[in-house]
Amino acid sequence: QVQLVESGGGLVQPGGSLRLSCEASGNIYSINFMGWYRQAPGNQRDLVAGITASGRTNYHDSVKGRFTISRDNAKHMMYLQMDNLKSEDTAIYFCNLKTIDVNTYRDYDYWGPGTQVTVSS
Repeated sequence: QVQLVESGGGLVQPGGSLRLSCEASGNIYSINFMGWYRQAPGNQRDLVAGITASGRTNYHDSVKGRFTISRDNAKHMMYLQMDNLKSEDTAIYFCNLKTIDVNTYRDYDYWGPGTQVTVSS
């Protein structure tokens, strides 16, 4: 079992910055993919940025050049640096971990409770 806890959300003005953190605890297998998703009211939950255990990253087109995802495997932490925030970035941001047990080939999908990010003047 894995627990994920996000922190760092809040209220920020357009053009401002926030840094989200996700702390993972529990049985984390070496093969895994972590990501930040977001969901605004009335919208589906979308992948904002993802990162593999080896550090390969991918981003939604709407955040390229503004957001940076990173992770510290030793500390079981993942981060999302968000710069030049826009009102359309307002959403609940969720931390996600997908992993697989190579001994049983069972896959797992874990979610944090989410943290609210509000971009408003």
